Order: sequence, then structure tokens, then C-alpha cells
Amino acid sequence: MMKFLKIMAVVYGCILLSGCLYPEEKLQKNTIPYSDQIAAVQNSIDQFQAESGGLLPIKTRDMTTPIYQKYPIDFSALAPKYMAEPPGTAYESGGIYSYVLVDVEKKPTVKLIDLRMAEKIHELTIKLDVYRQANGYPPFKDLITNEIYTLNYDKLGYEEPPTVESPFSGEHLPLVIDKNADIYVDYRIDLYKALEKKDHTYKQGDDIRNLLVEDSHFVPAYSLPYTIDENGEPIFMISEN
Repeated sequence: MMKFLKIMAVVYGCILLSGCLYPEEKLQKNTIPYSDQIAAVQNSIDQFQAESGGLLPIKTRDMTTPIYQKYPIDFSALAPKYMAEPPGTAYESGGIYSYVLVDVEKKPTVKLIDLRMAEKIHELTIKLDVYRQANGYPPFKDLITNEIYTLNYDKLGYEEPPTVESPFSGEHLPLVIDKNADIYVDYRIDLYKALEKKDHTYKQGDDIRNLLVEDSHFVPAYSLPYTIDENGEPIFMISEN
């Protein structure tokens, strides 16, 4: 998880530097996830798979990579045969999104990760590492559930708890930390709304994150698994050790 975030932070830094060379209008276009761009990438993926005997144009990732970050699209395999160039919103073109695939076994579908979330997590991780080097442990605050905590942000120099903007609802989502000091986005706000809105057949023990993926261009990146409790409300799905 942390290795992946460091890679994304470097990538995002390059985006910021290259962004200085773009006119403001182009920069704005590179931050809007246009449906036609996503559809064009999906069409290219479908063509590639049909002509390659079922293979997918994805970059190799470690087996431990979180599921929603596990299958990033390799645009070098698509361009120029299947599309002229990566869409402007892709980080390969100076955009802020990583294009990924979900449901690769049954129906490979193009989705997005907002890399600004990775940058926020990276900023917090740097402060956290400095604190741990000085104190030997993270500034845990409250226990949310087994092995998942909130942080005492005062001790990290924050005036307000850092948040990330949800790509699903626009809500400001909090960050949480596990026993290994890995940082994750807390999507319970979004999941609670999705559970209220949608009819579903999820039961306790099922991973419910796909509720967010079904009707969105995005995936819940940098997240832990979630399930529902006895009241049908979202909770972290952490195994008891």
C-alpha cells in the first residue's frame, strides 16, 4: 500500500510540474472526467481484448496491490493503434486521473482514480513518518473498530483534520490509520448514502464497496473493505486476529 502511494505521489508531482506549462483552459479540461473520453478508452480496451485473444492492456502490479488500484491501463499498448493518444484527463497526458479496470475476469470496465487523493495521503504520511521517528509510534486517537483508528492531528501540526473530496458525493471524507500505520480513506459516509438509496442483497460479511462503483466513473481507491452490521449500516470489514 505505502509503496503504491509513494509511486503515485511521484507521478502526481510530475503532473503538477507539467501542469505549469498548460494554459488554464486546458488544465480545467484535464480535471473533468468527460464521459466520451471514458467511453473512447472502453472502446479501445474492448478492441484490444478482442484482437489479442482475451489479453488486457494493463500494467503489472504486485499481488498485494489493493483491488481497485490493481489494474491500471497501459496506454502505451493502446496508442496509436487503438486510440491516437491517452485522454487529456489521464495522468499520462497531464490530467489528474489514473485510468484503471475493474471486473477484469468477466467484464473489464474502465474506471478512474483521482490522484489528488494520493497526494493528500502522501502529505499526511510524511508528517506521520516524522512523528513516528521522534516518538516510536503513531499519534493514535480513537479506536473505530478492530485495528482501525483515528489520528490526533494536533500532534501532527494540523489545525483541522485533513480530508479528501469524495469523487462520488463531493463530501469531505476523513482519513483513518491501521495498526501498520497505513493511511486509508474512510468511505462510510458515501456507503451509508448508497445503502439508503439502492436496493441490494448484501449481507454481513460481504464487501459492499461495489455499491459505489456500479453507477460511477470512479472506484473507492485507497480504501479498506467494508461490510454491513446487524443494522445494515456500513462498517470496516477487518478480520479478528
